[in-house]
Amino acid sequence: MLVFLISCFSFILLVSKSFFKPMGGFSNVWFSEELVKFLALWFSKGRNAISFLNSPLMTDHVKSKLENVVEKEEGVSLLDLPDLTLECIFERLPPNGLCNMAAVCNSLREKCTSDHLWEKHMKEKWGELIGSAAYKEWQCYVVSRNKASILEKSRKKKDLYGKFSKIRKLLWNRSKGNEDDSKVGNSSEMSSIMDWYLSLETGKFWFPAQVFNRENGQVGFMLSCYDAEVSYDSRTNTFSARYPSYGRRIIEDDIEWNRLRAPTVDTLPYVLHVSDCLDDLKPDDHIEIQWRKSKEFAYGWWYGVVGHSESCSGSKLNCHCHASETVLLEFKQYTPGSRWRQTVINRKDHREVGNEGDGFYGGIRKLYSDKEISLWKSLLPNSILE
Repeated sequence: MLVFLISCFSFILLVSKSFFKPMGGFSNVWFSEELVKFLALWFSKGRNAISFLNSPLMTDHVKSKLENVVEKEEGVSLLDLPDLTLECIFERLPPNGLCNMAAVCNSLREKCTSDHLWEKHMKEKWGELIGSAAYKEWQCYVVSRNKASILEKSRKKKDLYGKFSKIRKLLWNRSKGNEDDSKVGNSSEMSSIMDWYLSLETGKFWFPAQVFNRENGQVGFMLSCYDAEVSYDSRTNTFSARYPSYGRRIIEDDIEWNRLRAPTVDTLPYVLHVSDCLDDLKPDDHIEIQWRKSKEFAYGWWYGVVGHSESCSGSKLNCHCHASETVLLEFKQYTPGSRWRQTVINRKDHREVGNEGDGFYGGIRKLYSDKEISLWKSLLPNSILE
């Protein structure tokens, strides 16, 4: 209990002023009275009660309430607070505060590990980076971890004592009508949102994401985004990434948050994306297109803009590029005349096109979000590439 009170003391002092302001409504008055009672009774038993009451953080209104309650009642526990009062406190605590409280006793552990308290923290920190692919990977991770835990327990029970203990437990369970708990069936407890959050925070869980300008912005990957497995380092607030690569695995460290995103499509890195926007493409549209150096490598997503065909004057009034069977794609990070500056695709029958010299172009996705477009523009190099 002392661990909790020490870790949450500053929090209670900071919020006490707002709790006791006239806010209207029966629930606010009731909550204030209950919290005053708890604070007063707890501090009345300590040696620092007088110094606490004389603290500059205490208003006259709160001080008078505390003194009145101290005179009337004695003996209180944190668990004596109503559930609604505790819930209001828990909802205002950061993740480390919830973890500290969960370590106090079984009752607080049950309350502080509930999913609805951790959903907010999960969404605030990881919501934009965790997609459906990461969730599926987490489910596989939990199942694998559970199986490994059961195998380890089974290994430790191979001695004679363990065998007799298991038989005795099995007979007891059958007599009570329970099933054998050696099966993988308790995964829900091990896969709570708190468990997921802490696995991300500690870097134990590697999850799928995409990295902009991989390998620290190497020129050959400028304005690209590649699939990777990433792990968080809370000490530096950065990530490490493992890229799938032909022949060897490439690892990059110290990746900032702004260079990561959740996968935008469900297409795997080695699979051609099915384009569903070809008929809508017109000049000045922003796009991403798959590209890879050779067929043995994984695709990356590269940023480009739809340009005007060579036969078009570029005038919006007389432009008929949207009716053409071909689409000109421009990559303006490269200088005009570079072999990487432009490519042409067939609007009606687009498949992977290219060669071993220039690489292979795959599926296309059109960008509709201003946020996505702004992010790509922020990554433009300071000078044009050759």
